[in-house]
Amino acid sequence: MCGRYRMTRADKLAQQFEVEELDIELSPRYNVAPGQMIAAVRQDREKPVRHLANFKWGLVPAWAKDPNIGYKMLNARSETISEKPAYREAFKSRRCLVPADGFYEWKKEGKGKQPFHFGMKDDSIFAFAGIWERWKDTKGSILETCSILTTAPNALMQDVHDRMPVIVRPEDYDLWLDPGFKQTDALSDLLKPFDASLMKRYAVSTRVNSVKYDDPECAASIEGGSLFAAV
Repeated sequence: MCGRYRMTRADKLAQQFEVEELDIELSPRYNVAPGQMIAAVRQDREKPVRHLANFKWGLVPAWAKDPNIGYKMLNARSETISEKPAYREAFKSRRCLVPADGFYEWKKEGKGKQPFHFGMKDDSIFAFAGIWERWKDTKGSILETCSILTTAPNALMQDVHDRMPVIVRPEDYDLWLDPGFKQTDALSDLLKPFDASLMKRYAVSTRVNSVKYDDPECAASIEGGSLFAAV
């Protein structure tokens, strides 16, 4: 699954994702958690222009009666996304990229769990595959939400967790964001485990366990923690 991540270099997003305008305020985030507002890139339906928008993390289908369903829909399994009623329409035409420069996962060790930080070997920004929805309440207020897709773990993840977020390769950004492209078989080919040889991981402190902490210490490697990069 993907339940926590970080995005600390907001100043790089416009260039990295060729976003025409940054019309939302951004600040460094070291411990982004479910239910919070997060930034994601989507493409305009009328022209090939990318925008950065705010979404609540936890997808709420347009037909849902209660928006709290979003807390159960933080992640969407890529293997079944084209079949599930809650996800399939968004998968066809409402896809987005969720920028990040790291994410966290927990490994069971004895009676506890050790958190690990995962990211690129070169510490570069990357993007999760996401889908988004627009929900309207009885008063007409609109809530836009999103979910992050998951897939099987790569070699770097498999001893920590049985799922990992789908990371989209930069060369696939155009196809993934195109709302007019609805060939789900071709899209499904993009949802494979990311190349482990391009990634690294290290242990971090349990500070990241609490959503009340959102600072550089959450992503700092702990002294004596295991540092491992796939080869």
